[in-house]
Amino acid sequence: MLYPLSTLALGPLLLGQGRYVRRVTPRLPEAEGERAGELGAGPALRLLILGDSAAAGVGVERQDEALAGRLVASLGREFRLHWQLWAETGRTSGDLLRVLQQAPSQRFDVVLVSMGVNDVTGRTADRPWLAHLHEVSGLLAGRFGARQILFTAIPPMHLFPALPQPLRWYLGLRARQLNALMAAFCADQAQTRYLSVGFPLEPGYLAADGFHPGREAYQLWADHAATAICDAAHTMAR
Repeated sequence: MLYPLSTLALGPLLLGQGRYVRRVTPRLPEAEGERAGELGAGPALRLLILGDSAAAGVGVERQDEALAGRLVASLGREFRLHWQLWAETGRTSGDLLRVLQQAPSQRFDVVLVSMGVNDVTGRTADRPWLAHLHEVSGLLAGRFGARQILFTAIPPMHLFPALPQPLRWYLGLRARQLNALMAAFCADQAQTRYLSVGFPLEPGYLAADGFHPGREAYQLWADHAATAICDAAHTMAR
């Protein structure tokens, strides 16, 4: 109830602040570098990283500094890793669903998903958000054979320094609501896991735009994901 009431009461102010933020916030490029490869030795593991600008490495210059590079380097010490990165700035949960619907069928053991920030800013409603969670996970498990799907929690937007108040509070409120729905969804699905990472908002953890992850945040995210993926791989091997 609070979110729709806030939308009505603060609508003009929020709209103006949103336009201001888009105008003054630097638009950082996606990280450059490889988006697929093989490395390591040990049991075979096929990994897909799927998502939005954070998954694409916005906030750092190279993929080896971003989520994919850090995660691949870590997992390559344990597995013979075959990996791909499907990510693009601006993608919503609906966009990711369309990507999967149009992609050629192939097999992945584990998929790490980053989505939700653009659903917050784009005001995706509860029902389509849950529908997209169901359909994305269903396609990943069915068409792509994923045995474990990790959905990364939406970051704490109520703490983003690039956002003025009350826009920061408003977007943070919606992020927490969508996260609660995501966590409940993952708890009810055998092949899904909700991955929550506590990002300190300190220098190095935020990019120059005050919105995307920095180097230390990507490393922390990759560390959490690697632990979860190793746990999932051991479970699948039983």
